[in-house]
Amino acid sequence: MNIFRLAGDLSHLAAIIILLLKIWKTRSCAGISGKSQILFALVFTTRYLDLLTSFISFYNTFMKIIYIGCAYATVYLIYMKFKATYDGNHDTFRVEFLIVPVGGLAFLVNHDFSPLEILWTFSIYLESVAILPQLFLISKTGEAETITTHYLFSLGVYRALYLFNWIWRFYFEGFFDMIAIVAGVVQTILYCDFFYLYVTKVLKGKKLSLPA
Repeated sequence: MNIFRLAGDLSHLAAIIILLLKIWKTRSCAGISGKSQILFALVFTTRYLDLLTSFISFYNTFMKIIYIGCAYATVYLIYMKFKATYDGNHDTFRVEFLIVPVGGLAFLVNHDFSPLEILWTFSIYLESVAILPQLFLISKTGEAETITTHYLFSLGVYRALYLFNWIWRFYFEGFFDMIAIVAGVVQTILYCDFFYLYVTKVLKGKKLSLPA
């Protein structure tokens, strides 16, 4: 494992922990898109079904279990424990407009037409756009809490680091996965505008606001 993948994994884990702590400490999920979190839970579930069929390493297994567990814990906090604080009136993104096209694309473009491979491909495509309901929610409300922006920034850093991971693996291992790379580039692009606002506003102590 190279340093970029390790740093990317840690940034991803940090994002998840930041979100969980935010919800638990404030006893509120205001400003958090439950729909994005459902999509991420779906991403991890369909990607890590190989936990039932193969073992790569303790680190690999541990991280997969953590991602799945935290994803469903977040969904539980939003839709069950702190449901009264969930802003469903603004979290209105039509997720079927993401799931259906992504599912179709996974069937058409994959490495191997087998159930596990199609589900893995589906998870890669879906992860690239799963943050859209969250960004849509922020654009509708017009602003985001600082802790929520830290969560989004950590997710963006995770994706950017994984791009460097793929470059590293191409040059030093000869590994090249077009599906993962294209999806990763798309996901990173979605964060670019947010990165600019984060650096120019949040890091300077200003409240982040996005145009509706």
